[in-house]
Amino acid sequence: MQMALNEARAAATRGEVPVGAVLVRGSQVVARDGNRTRELSDPTAHAEMLVLRAGAAQLKAERLLTCDLYVTLEPCAMCAGAISFSRIRRLYYGAPDPKGGAVESGPRFFSQPTCHHSPEVYGGIAERQAAEVLRTFFQERR
Repeated sequence: MQMALNEARAAATRGEVPVGAVLVRGSQVVARDGNRTRELSDPTAHAEMLVLRAGAAQLKAERLLTCDLYVTLEPCAMCAGAISFSRIRRLYYGAPDPKGGAVESGPRFFSQPTCHHSPEVYGGIAERQAAEVLRTFFQERR
């Protein structure tokens, strides 16, 4: 999770909402990135989406069955859908997102009967640190 937090801090430095993600397989880091929606002018360039794309390309597989995803903020509905479709084994996230989250907040994507694959989910990993990165970012903009 520390790598994901570093990616979130780097995203903040670029003026992006500070969310970071790391995709791992065993002890190997497959991909890591932070939000790049503004930089790429792409509303889908969330950290999770970027590492899932990079991981699938690197592993030459659309299903990432043996991979785990670490992300600093509870994924939104778009990212939860991509996590499900990519068949991520385990999802670890930091801070909950009561407004935009879709895993344990809001629509609870993985609990829906139409969800074909649900990863094991572990929330609250380095929650205080992840929340502080976000809080600091938004305080500086007010």
